[in-house]
Amino acid sequence: MTPQVIAVPTWRAHDRAMTAYAVGILHDIDLGPAIVEYLERIDATLAPFDGRFAVHGGELDMREGDNPGAFIVIEFPDLAAAERWYASDAYQAILPLRTEHSVSTVFLVDGVGPEHRATDVLARPA
Repeated sequence: MTPQVIAVPTWRAHDRAMTAYAVGILHDIDLGPAIVEYLERIDATLAPFDGRFAVHGGELDMREGDNPGAFIVIEFPDLAAAERWYASDAYQAILPLRTEHSVSTVFLVDGVGPEHRATDVLARPA
């Protein structure tokens, strides 16, 4: 199984670095030894990039649509840190443990600051 990885174009309000997130949606997870090893090793790959789990597969209280599966959000200080983590030798070494034992959609995305308003998306460059 090949993971689908989406790099979202960056947009930063006033060119300030914003908190960024690695988001994963996993389903059809084979919760065997490979996934256990992945879980045991991933925290060490996050530490050098100041990454931390913000959401990690908690029970979804679905309000609309279909349950997408396990939902994971990892927070980073900025998009550059998230990109460096994903490309790091340490993370790339464990990546097949997940991708070969689950169906995954993973993407990196900038967060927004406290001043963000919904209509700000109307001013984003095309």
